[in-house]
Amino acid sequence: MSSQAKQPSLLLPIFLTVFVDMLGVGIIIPVMPQLFFGDDSTFFGATVSKEHRSIMFGYLLASYPFMQFFGAPILGALSDRFGRKPVLQASLIGTVLGYLLFGYAIMTGNLVLLFFSRMVPGFLGGNISIAMSAISDMSTAETRTKNFGIIGAAFGLGFILGPAIGGVLADKDVVSWFNHATPFWFAAALTLFNVWLVKTIFRETIKERHTTKLTFTKGFGDIAKAFSDPKIRIIFAVVLLVSLGFSFFTQFFGAFMIQRFDYTPAQTGMLFGWVGIWLALTQGLIVRRMSGKIARSSTLTVSLIALSVTIGLLLLPNQVWLFYLINPLIAIAQGITSPNLTTEVSVQAGPEKQGEILGINQSMVSLGQFIPAIIGGYVNSIDSRMPMLASAIFIGLAWVVYVFVFKARVSTATSVAA
Repeated sequence: MSSQAKQPSLLLPIFLTVFVDMLGVGIIIPVMPQLFFGDDSTFFGATVSKEHRSIMFGYLLASYPFMQFFGAPILGALSDRFGRKPVLQASLIGTVLGYLLFGYAIMTGNLVLLFFSRMVPGFLGGNISIAMSAISDMSTAETRTKNFGIIGAAFGLGFILGPAIGGVLADKDVVSWFNHATPFWFAAALTLFNVWLVKTIFRETIKERHTTKLTFTKGFGDIAKAFSDPKIRIIFAVVLLVSLGFSFFTQFFGAFMIQRFDYTPAQTGMLFGWVGIWLALTQGLIVRRMSGKIARSSTLTVSLIALSVTIGLLLLPNQVWLFYLINPLIAIAQGITSPNLTTEVSVQAGPEKQGEILGINQSMVSLGQFIPAIIGGYVNSIDSRMPMLASAIFIGLAWVVYVFVFKARVSTATSVAA
């Protein structure tokens, strides 16, 4: 049987793994801002200022990518050495532990444990980058973007159901014993099911093992390597800027809606679910149809500037219904950008280095999530619109670097080769 015939059966377990994982992530999205900005916060009394809550919220958001910065490249290198499947299982078990500890921290009002419970899965939770490596293992140059788009569809489906489920599970008006911890118990059970899923149906995709030196500070080495290698530093600069910008949006949009429009977890969940529908449609249908028909460079030239502009539009509405018009545009632009940008990174590495190069990519993404969380906590305490403005600016800068630096360099290299 040809590799092309085998591909759907290989993609299915990876799709399900990412979908279940993102469903768990989506479940907690509408809950976390409510813990800090809601009137019934478990951790802060009425006398605690908005500024203090905002700063602590930023630090909590930062704790996960901070640990992921150290853990993800190590997990990527380990998956090159020992295979995708065992490392993915270990990563998911760490995620289960994190959800359980987070739920317990909410129930006990323990702020220190709350931070610790985000740091554990941050270090061990490199499951998405491992799944991306598995996709790259089985992809050809022609199918890589399309296959990354399938995983993007799993992201979108997780965000359709996850936030809506999380918002309902945290609403005591739905069921009297529901509370802010309930979504985390459910997410833990869901991720435990994912462990079983990987164990039973996930097939190893790596063809040739590759040994990479492991160090706790590999993330710093990855950043240095990314910016010292002329072949990859420009595209990684684009990755970093996009990650910085989009993280301002994803991390603080829920807080933005709570502070400006008094949104509840259920309302936040429904809005994110609406975004997820458009993200899934984009990466499941539009990206697949575009793959191989429109040049990746042309696609990113349009999608990056569209993403910057549409996020900037969030600063304008004073009525909630307008967000249901703007956010799908953001989802479409991001849905097209993400798999194409991942492909740009992936093609810079040989097949034996996919785990390593995507681990470096994850280091960039983690750095891009860590910095906005810290800065955003402070600027959000001044004005809840500022994180959205920062998001639009950073992604606009990514577009400038991609169009006027990366594409120019590729064009020059092509001319020299010719």
